[in-house]
Amino acid sequence: MSTSFSSLPIVSLSTLSSSSSSLDALEALSLRLDEVFSTTGFAYLTDLPLTYSHDDVFGLCDDFFGHNGLSEESKMKLAKKSFVKNNKNTYRGYFPPQAGADNLKEGFEIGSPSTRSEVRLDTVKFNLTEPNVFPSSNSSFRTRCETLHAELQTLSAKLLSVLATSLGKLPSFFEHYLEDSLSTLRLLHYPPVPAERQQDLICTPHTDSGILTLLHQDKTGGLEVRNSDGEWIPAPYVPGSMVVNIGDLMAKVSEGRWIATYHRVRSMNREGGVRSQGRYSIPFFFEPGMDCVVQSVEGRECVYGEHVLEKMKGWVEFQDVVKVPEESAGRIAVEAF
Repeated sequence: MSTSFSSLPIVSLSTLSSSSSSLDALEALSLRLDEVFSTTGFAYLTDLPLTYSHDDVFGLCDDFFGHNGLSEESKMKLAKKSFVKNNKNTYRGYFPPQAGADNLKEGFEIGSPSTRSEVRLDTVKFNLTEPNVFPSSNSSFRTRCETLHAELQTLSAKLLSVLATSLGKLPSFFEHYLEDSLSTLRLLHYPPVPAERQQDLICTPHTDSGILTLLHQDKTGGLEVRNSDGEWIPAPYVPGSMVVNIGDLMAKVSEGRWIATYHRVRSMNREGGVRSQGRYSIPFFFEPGMDCVVQSVEGRECVYGEHVLEKMKGWVEFQDVVKVPEESAGRIAVEAF
């Protein structure tokens, strides 16, 4: 269980920016991350080994969701099959806000362009290894998305190597997770909440389901993390940072040593913090390959593809379009920020 923290710790990744980091520096980072994930489950990461600036990252959201971004018609051409029956993509692409849901967001998702696997859609509803879809009107958007995905995947691999030693394993312990990885880069837009709706939460309390999440958040605010006293601690944007947290599966890999912490997003509309377009958020979910055997430090095993397909049954963006009764709104679980 998390401790009674009152703010999120800050962890510098300057060690990972060097091609010749000392063993002592890597060990110090390993101990620091072990402490963070054993107490809060969340942290700010600074001194990021990325070429993309904060403005570069959120330029992607502006290009897709902004006033000069895609039209609704263009976005729906990229929508998952759950929303447009004639579209072929089932896992990657666009999802619109769902009427009646408490998780008020629309999103666009991509995976690795090189993931390989054959999936028959007559046996499963979602093809987790399908190709990405992109708007045809903006070729640079695709290039920038794929570059950011690749850089965050590389950073995740470095973090996993450090985390392996935190668990007393060899740095190579997580290497097989990287084979045909399903990692998802998700661009999210939370539209402004109409004043008459009087809705406090735009993303309900949840833990992430997987291994590792890296989050770029904008300056709007709203992210909150729950401590062991049940208090919701604000996690506003820290300049030059990303937020990191682990999911339920990584907590199981550590046999409970590390914590998947509950978090939520509050609407900032009535607190003066909202921008005209609402809130942007870009999480990167590190995911192993479809057939990867995820093993805990004590040898417990599960196949990642089976794990995530089971979890997806409760994620609102993968439900068929239905009218949600008002009394049921908000009961659908969702993995998002």
